[in-house]
Amino acid sequence: MKPNIGIHEKNLNKSVVLLSTILADEMTLYIKTRKFHWNVSGESFMELHKLFQSQYTELEETIDEVAERINKLGGKTIGTMKEFSNLSRLKEAPDKYPNQKDMLKELLGDHESLIKDLRKDVETSNDKNKDLGTADFLTGIMEQHETTAWILRRYLN
Repeated sequence: MKPNIGIHEKNLNKSVVLLSTILADEMTLYIKTRKFHWNVSGESFMELHKLFQSQYTELEETIDEVAERINKLGGKTIGTMKEFSNLSRLKEAPDKYPNQKDMLKELLGDHESLIKDLRKDVETSNDKNKDLGTADFLTGIMEQHETTAWILRRYLN
């Protein structure tokens, strides 16, 4: 049964597509953060190991919330690595194991990239899709990424 929540079906479908891309981005960043958690080494090993763990744990929550938002709007949630890889705007780096500083730089770059994309996605949700709920939801996610980016930036100053 389609939701009857005051958003035209065409716009609901557009929101689901947009949210699926965001879900793929969040999954890509989650996996990259997990990889760095598993592979960090050096002087600040334990501090960064714990930092990355807290970050991927927060991403897990975001991923679940995005998936649930897709369902609330009447969509089906993607769930395979192939689907995530095909839709993600972030790029993976297979067979690369950067040092601590480069891990931080890479994660910072990804969070900042997502912030920029989410700003556009908020506008699209609000102006084109007439989906104020998703616009507000995405604003909260963007603010989480701003906080994480700020924390990562502090390590690099």
